Amino acid sequence: MTKTADDNIIVGLDIGTASVSALVGEVLPDGQINIIGAGTSPSRGMDKGGVNDLESVVKSVQRAVDQAELMAECKISNVYLSISGRHIASRIEKGMGTISDEEVSQDDMDRAIHTAKSIKIGEEQRILHVIPQEFTIDYQEGIKNPLGLSGVRMEVSVHLISCHNDMARNIIKAVERCGLKVEQLVFSGLAASNAVITEDERELGVCVVDIGAGTMDVSIWTGGALRHTEVFSYAGNAVTSDIAFAFGTPVGDAEEIKVKYGCALSELVSKDDTVNVPSVGGRPSRTLKRQELSGVIEARYAELMGFINQSINTVLVKLREDGIKHHHLAAGVVLTGGAAQIEGLVECAERVFGVNRVRIGKPLEVSGLTDYVKEPYHSTAVGLLHYAKDSHIDDDSEFKEQKPSSFTGILSKMRNWIQKEF
Repeated sequence: MTKTADDNIIVGLDIGTASVSALVGEVLPDGQINIIGAGTSPSRGMDKGGVNDLESVVKSVQRAVDQAELMAECKISNVYLSISGRHIASRIEKGMGTISDEEVSQDDMDRAIHTAKSIKIGEEQRILHVIPQEFTIDYQEGIKNPLGLSGVRMEVSVHLISCHNDMARNIIKAVERCGLKVEQLVFSGLAASNAVITEDERELGVCVVDIGAGTMDVSIWTGGALRHTEVFSYAGNAVTSDIAFAFGTPVGDAEEIKVKYGCALSELVSKDDTVNVPSVGGRPSRTLKRQELSGVIEARYAELMGFINQSINTVLVKLREDGIKHHHLAAGVVLTGGAAQIEGLVECAERVFGVNRVRIGKPLEVSGLTDYVKEPYHSTAVGLLHYAKDSHIDDDSEFKEQKPSSFTGILSKMRNWIQKEF
């Protein structure tokens, strides 16, 4: 082992329903993330973002971490950990404050944000992120960075993301059983957004959908601000189950068939293509037309995309009613995650959404082991590294734990003005 945390090492750990991904990154002097280690293992004991078998999760995490340590030649001690599930909730709150010296200071901004995040939430909930959207000074609205501006009174609109305390404790407990410290808990949909979309897309308006095996994480951005987050506990595993039941094949074989031969739009498949499907109970395998397989897959993906489309339409109507001038998704929809890698999904989604601005999102702005990580199923883990890097930059490049109430120096990355609350 040759590297330690002193070498600007950051680690992202994504514990999904289907797989665990651990990525080790090195922050270079120019701010680039150089990935030096990667480990993956099948996930056991997780379902729809929640822990249902602690020991199985511990073993899955340990396998992925061991692989990443071996490849990176370092000992992992701290990780940035993703969390998802239907228990994730979000809301918009406003905070107000006076401007002390006729010119907005960092303290003024901190106070306004503090009032916004001081709302009461249920005792069973904890706040994960407090993300400023816009500021208003006196009568001037839509200010992204008010520092140094003159005025008397300031208001801030923030996006709060919370999770269930017990769900958070359980996944943290699994990681700590591996001898690791959780530096921060990050909503996986937010992490995926950090990895796969650009500043221009955030400004124009974009919906990021991270499709995993157990959950779909939705993040809607307009005008450079996060407007809506939502989690559906219905995703890629539903497609696998459909294949298993429709053709009487074991779930494991159904997953393999989906990955190898699946297509989310049956008209893209040749009528002559066939697939060999294993049976259960010792029965002989049988051959079916790939187009028949795609018909089953297309129906479920169209339903999944329909849920997303309904959510988008509801959010955009509310933004318009609330007087938000940025209430369009001019940059369209970005699909990422392991279950977004199926052939024909873009065409299927465009048909459901009625737009031609859909793309598959792959991790951006990383170097090093890009052959390992530049695929959609690594988006959340790569996004955790971006999050970690920006947290460290905001701490004046010192690798230390972020203090629960500190917002100082975070203006350099407005989109990452995100706060943990333990």
